[in-house]
Amino acid sequence: MTQTDGYLLDNQQTEAGQRFDAFAALFDPTTFRHIERFGIGSGWRCWEVGAGGTSVVSWLAKKVGPTGRVVATDIDTSWAASAARPPVEIRVHDVGAEEPPGEGFDLVHARLVLVHVPDRERALRSMVKALRPGGRLLVEDADPALQPLLCPDEHGPEQQLANRLRHGFRKLLAERGADLSYGRKLPRLLREAGLREVEADAYFPVTSTACADLESATVRQIRDQLVTAGIATNEDIDRHLANVASGSMDLATAPMISAWGRK
Repeated sequence: MTQTDGYLLDNQQTEAGQRFDAFAALFDPTTFRHIERFGIGSGWRCWEVGAGGTSVVSWLAKKVGPTGRVVATDIDTSWAASAARPPVEIRVHDVGAEEPPGEGFDLVHARLVLVHVPDRERALRSMVKALRPGGRLLVEDADPALQPLLCPDEHGPEQQLANRLRHGFRKLLAERGADLSYGRKLPRLLREAGLREVEADAYFPVTSTACADLESATVRQIRDQLVTAGIATNEDIDRHLANVASGSMDLATAPMISAWGRK
């Protein structure tokens, strides 16, 4: 992630780890499928941007082996620190404000990062700059504006409350500079950045245990902001968390759009 006082979902809270676990359960299979298609193997040099947790970093380390290199960066590396052993190097780094942590990477990957970065254009340029000729860039980001509902099947008061809170969450994100339609722009932005062979797809979980875990952790993490902004009362939030815990609702995430290209 990038350093900003307005960032809504910082890594300092306990819920951040729970969110990382949910993201891993939801999105790691998609991420790994794409990177496998690139032909990742021993000796590859990889930059994981906005690493957050350890699931992608640890998987990359196994793929590149002892002759490879994985540089994992974030503005807060506390959750990723446990992965700091060869071939993994952990660095505190702001992708939207600093030069890349090296060049000649075979792979640069960022997942659910750039949507939150104020200077997304600079961040993307930095990531492309860091690639070797022929290297691959994989950027994966959400597009909450494409599918704004937590409960697409809004058939009762529980779902209505859930969608009202999700609308409030999106409002808080937008107020802090998040681009809620960024995901759909990625193919064009990668082409404009000079990449070749640009392709993209999307993954849209509609209901799963991980979706519920992600929602619960997110709402607990932003509870104070929701109440302070007048979006919901503590009673609303308690009721929603109980509804989520009951397992009676189908909870979706925003579509995650994956776009990739070659330098």
